[in-house]
Amino acid sequence: MDSTEQSQLIFDPMEAVWGDEESAAVLRTVGKVIKKCRERRGLTQAELGKAIGYSEEQVSAVERGRRAPKPQFLTGAETVLDAGGVIITLQEDVEEVRYPKRIRDLRKLEAQAVEICCFADSVVHGLLQTPDYTRALYESRRPVFSEEELERLVTARLARQAVFDRRPMPVLSFVLEEVTLRRPLGGRMVMRNQLERLVDVSQRRNVEVQVMPTDTDDHAGLAGSIQLMRLKEGNTVAHTEAQLTSHLMSHPKQVQILDARYGIIRSQALTPRKSLTLIKEVLRGT
Repeated sequence: MDSTEQSQLIFDPMEAVWGDEESAAVLRTVGKVIKKCRERRGLTQAELGKAIGYSEEQVSAVERGRRAPKPQFLTGAETVLDAGGVIITLQEDVEEVRYPKRIRDLRKLEAQAVEICCFADSVVHGLLQTPDYTRALYESRRPVFSEEELERLVTARLARQAVFDRRPMPVLSFVLEEVTLRRPLGGRMVMRNQLERLVDVSQRRNVEVQVMPTDTDDHAGLAGSIQLMRLKEGNTVAHTEAQLTSHLMSHPKQVQILDARYGIIRSQALTPRKSLTLIKEVLRGT
């Protein structure tokens, strides 16, 4: 991270819903290109929409840069408007900005990390969540998200899990609160599938999952969640979240504090083997 960003970057989670300047600029450009291609073919918004299976309102929203077009919209528009590949080449840019900026920043850092260490204090960590668990989590938020916002947030979170398929494999460490294993977020079957996912991930050679017992009398993580990303270049970036804020920190002193704190949290938690036994025990009772 650039030296000018040494202290911390603060992102408002509402940006995840309403977008950011980079996303807005890309979507405006995409909208202008589609509009120009449509007008060149002499079609109205309603006619284009009917041809590709979208309403006139949806086409208008895309052309005004107010809505991120889905791949099928771009593919359909490319074919109907005979755009010569101009529209389809925009798909990669659209897919990138479909995710909230703070998620894009995290994905980039996680893609560079050789080691990722995470302590989740209230829910199962995002990198470990199943799609149904993620959706249930966002559905529980207040004020409520629209269906479109839900889809964007769920897709963005799950996209980060590509880190598990990276080669070479990064080292991944997680500490979860025992209560998150027992809280039936989304209902019994959603939680059962989530526990099965934890069992599966726990047995990967590059992953360690630990559980912090609820009955512990000494807990260094009560100040909130922590994520540490040790990058290829040797430096470390930290990420923390709280109500209404999400922080990325690269200042050495701040990162050192969180790094030391995570080490203590790991020492206070159950070992990976005992944690796996506990997860399986909770799963049997679910």
